[in-house]
Amino acid sequence: MAKFEVIGQIANRETIARGNGIRDIGKLRRNHGDGDWRKCKGEAKVRLADGTICDVEMHWYEAHGIGRRREKIKRVLR
Repeated sequence: MAKFEVIGQIANRETIARGNGIRDIGKLRRNHGDGDWRKCKGEAKVRLADGTICDVEMHWYEAHGIGRRREKIKRVLR
C-alpha cells in the first residue's frame, strides 16, 4: 500500500489482540523493543500519496512509550 498521512483523530479505536495473542510479537519486540504490545484498529481520515483524502479502516501495533508502528489501511470506507 502507498504511504499515507492520518489527518485528525482516529475514531472507534479498538484493541484486537495483545501480548502473545499477536502473531508478529517476536518481530515487534526485536525491531522496536519490549513493551505491552497491542494490535488495534480504528477509523480515520487519511491523505494518500496522490493527495486524495478518504475515510479508511486502519490497523496498527502500539506499545506504551513506543507509539504506533506498522500502520496499514485495511479498507476504504467512503
